[in-house]
Amino acid sequence: MSDELSLPILRRLSYAVGHFLNDLCASMWFTYLLVYYHSVLGFRSTFVGALLLTGQIAGGICTPVIGYESDRTPGCETYGKRKTWHLLGTVGILISSPFIFSPCLACSEDTPEWVGLLYFSPFIQVFQLAWASSQTSHLSLIPELVSSEHARAELTTYRYAFTVMANITVYTVAWLLFHFQNGQRDPSLFDGLGPWDIPIFTNLILTVLGIGAVFSVLFHLGTREQHRRLQDTGSDDGASQPLTASSEKNATPRPLLQWKHWLREPSFYQVTILYVCTRLIVNLSQTYISMFLLNSLLLPKKYIAIIPLVMCLSGVPSTLVMKPVSRWIGIPMTYFIGLLLINGFSYWILVDQQIGQEGVFGPAVLLGAGSAIILVMSSSMTAELIGDQTQSGAFVYGAISFTEKVANGVAVIIIQSLHPCSTIASCPDSMRFYHYVIVFVTGGVAVNPPPLSGNSGKLKADLTNRPALYIQPDGDGQDNDDTNLTNWPAVNRELITVKDYWTAEKTPSIAWGPKSHTSFSFLQCSLLSCSPGQP
Repeated sequence: MSDELSLPILRRLSYAVGHFLNDLCASMWFTYLLVYYHSVLGFRSTFVGALLLTGQIAGGICTPVIGYESDRTPGCETYGKRKTWHLLGTVGILISSPFIFSPCLACSEDTPEWVGLLYFSPFIQVFQLAWASSQTSHLSLIPELVSSEHARAELTTYRYAFTVMANITVYTVAWLLFHFQNGQRDPSLFDGLGPWDIPIFTNLILTVLGIGAVFSVLFHLGTREQHRRLQDTGSDDGASQPLTASSEKNATPRPLLQWKHWLREPSFYQVTILYVCTRLIVNLSQTYISMFLLNSLLLPKKYIAIIPLVMCLSGVPSTLVMKPVSRWIGIPMTYFIGLLLINGFSYWILVDQQIGQEGVFGPAVLLGAGSAIILVMSSSMTAELIGDQTQSGAFVYGAISFTEKVANGVAVIIIQSLHPCSTIASCPDSMRFYHYVIVFVTGGVAVNPPPLSGNSGKLKADLTNRPALYIQPDGDGQDNDDTNLTNWPAVNRELITVKDYWTAEKTPSIAWGPKSHTSFSFLQCSLLSCSPGQP
């Protein structure tokens, strides 16, 4: 595995642009899908929520399946299994996305809405399948390209920087299209969204797909996937394998975890909850900000491009300062700062009842900066959880993404079912409805974050100065390797089999010294998600 110093800047950049197409389409999906089908095509709110829910469920189901298959299948031998799945996803996105933001080709004014629902659903399913394939394979490359915690955080920051650039690209193109449309028509007649805006969204999706395709080519040309021989925990060589991290070059490798092992580890669920809450804040605020601007603040339609653009731009300085700040105060505290900014946005919108065109920019800056921080930090925690267990990394990302996608879809359908005007695009009651949605969806989740991990940096330094726990693969029970413990006299090691470790009711005791015993969870500590002394 490459370390932080061996990964050149060009390779970091080429990796980071690999998710650019996904980010462009995700920006279109979360920011404009709801407003396009509800305000432009005229679908009732529950139908729009059903479309988004089916898409999220399809993506959620496909993501862990693709993650498992991506871990298991070799892909093209000379190309790499992660890049193979990424390429398949890219092709699927380019084929399906144009139909989602285009009019129904087989529909007329008299066509029932459910026919349109059936028409768009297959394209949405294909898009979600392809998007999941590209996303999961791209995320799974992070632990394979870099090894240290801060190197992963840095690579995630590069990745998010291009996510910000993708969002900026979408909103800039959208603003230009709205601007030139108003230049050709009377703005007083076309300030609201309607069927006349269908060409705007069609041209928008075609433009961003062309840009994204170019960056996908750069990713596949510039990123070289690591080809490593994976060892199995049940090998017959009888060699002992340490569970804790070691800085020695000749350290014995840790046993490789399969997908079922993650399901027995509490830290896996902790990180999942953290990532789901993060995505609920980011995605739902992105989904409903346009409806809030149009229906609650009654702003011209160009603001559904301007305000999201301001949010993205405010995330740029946050992205730049995150690396030194996270080194100084740690990833969990950096995440907490992001939550404070998001709560500041919610409180501002709640108390300022007369907010207008100028006043909306301040809260947008807080929301954009806070979203940037929590998104990068949660992704860093996920990569940190996986560590060097890259052979099952795609499953971890897939399972977490499945939970996140389903949670977002369920949240949207619940909100849409509560809409007071389900049969028309807008009504007086919708003004207060979207105001409270944007406040309580973002602030409500941010007020109650899940418990965060401890100081993983301190733990990592601590582990490198301590002896390793050895587990003996199923065999003759003989300990064949004492080389790593020669400098640790008074260490009481306990030998167990891999099978016994995972079937034991309690984690075995580990002796760091003659009178120092502690119960030690392998994944919580060796994958750096707890600090010494924590349960």
